[in-house]
Amino acid sequence: MTAKRPAIFSFRSWIASKPKSPPKKTIEFLRNAIPRLHSSRALNQALEEKYEWKPHDSQKPPESDWRVWLLLAGRGFGKTRTGAEYVRAAVHEGRARRIALVAPTALDARSVMVEGESGLLSIGPRKERPEYEPSLHRLTWKNGAVATLFSADEPNRLRGPQHDLAWCDELAAWRYPQAWDMLMFGLRLGADPRCVVTTTPRPIKLIRELLADPKVAVTRGRTADNADHLAPAFLDQIVRRYDGTRLGRQELDGELLDDMPGALWTHGLIDAARVATHPDLIRIVVAIDPAASSSETADET
Repeated sequence: MTAKRPAIFSFRSWIASKPKSPPKKTIEFLRNAIPRLHSSRALNQALEEKYEWKPHDSQKPPESDWRVWLLLAGRGFGKTRTGAEYVRAAVHEGRARRIALVAPTALDARSVMVEGESGLLSIGPRKERPEYEPSLHRLTWKNGAVATLFSADEPNRLRGPQHDLAWCDELAAWRYPQAWDMLMFGLRLGADPRCVVTTTPRPIKLIRELLADPKVAVTRGRTADNADHLAPAFLDQIVRRYDGTRLGRQELDGELLDDMPGALWTHGLIDAARVATHPDLIRIVVAIDPAASSSETADET
């Protein structure tokens, strides 16, 4: 006995069995949806063409004659957005052609300054955004301006290249101050080469030197200045926990804190003992300060 073969499903036959003209509901839906789609695209295009960043006062470039703009501000102030917008405007206006983007590490430069929520690939009209070539560490705008990414962990990469604009992010976290020196030697193109520094403050020697330089324009900002654009949960948890503390004064209020009164090890002593490379060890000394008692309130050894 021969088994009956199951019918083979055919999309072609299924379609052929359907009415030749689409249902009225489908026609009506498309008739209403297509104009809305075009309207939405037109609206998005119009909004992009009228793109305008509205910074608060502390995010605006200083009106004084400056070569370096040092923006010291707390977390969430909008430092990255400020730096990116300055670069975007300088490129758009033709004031910058060769730009250096320098971060503590190569990953920071890419993930924050370029690809971050406030990075150069996320701001401005889409048609004006640069093309990013990760393998070349390079951004290229349609008008020919080029920005190159650098890591402050590799100061020697800044030997040779010349720039008319530099954006330095989180300068206080740079491991090697020599990166700043090499960058300054190459900031020599154009009639008015400039450098924008966006960083949370830390009491390191380089930051103190910049603050003492009369040619450096300084802007300070607090987390609270940008509260309208921060998540309520962040403000409630982080600000409530650290507000008024020493750490909060630095990370939220953007204060450059001096040494603690009576500190045994000051920042000056620590900076003076820093070395660029570790020397060969001749002797290793281990010091132990044992507790004098063993009660529950005694200090741990």
